[in-house]
Amino acid sequence: MQQQVLVLPDEGDGVRVIACVGEFDQDTLEAFREAGNPAAADPSVRRIVLDVSRLTFADSSMLNEMLRLLRSGRLVLAGPIPPSLRRVFELTGAGLLFATAESVEAARIL
Repeated sequence: MQQQVLVLPDEGDGVRVIACVGEFDQDTLEAFREAGNPAAADPSVRRIVLDVSRLTFADSSMLNEMLRLLRSGRLVLAGPIPPSLRRVFELTGAGLLFATAESVEAARIL
C-alpha cells in the first residue's frame, strides 16, 4: 500500500495538522520528514497534531521520527491509535510518552 502525508491548511490557531495515511517504514518516511521538519522549526506553530488514525503500518523508524517531533514539546497524536502503532508502542513502552486525543478536533484543544 502507498503512503500519503497531508498537511492540512492552518486555521490561524497555531496548530499544524499532519495526517499520515498508509504504511510507513524506513523506506517511506521522507514525506513525513518533509512535513514535520518545517512544523517543528516554525515558532508560530504552538502545537503539531499528528493524525495517525489512517496508518495501516508503522515500524520503529516511524516511531523514531515521531519521537523527534515530540522533542519539540508540541506534538499531540490524534487517533484512534491503529493496531500496528499500538503494537510498536507496546513493544517499546513509548506510548506513555505521547499525548493523545481521540480526534483531530480534540487534539487541537488539548
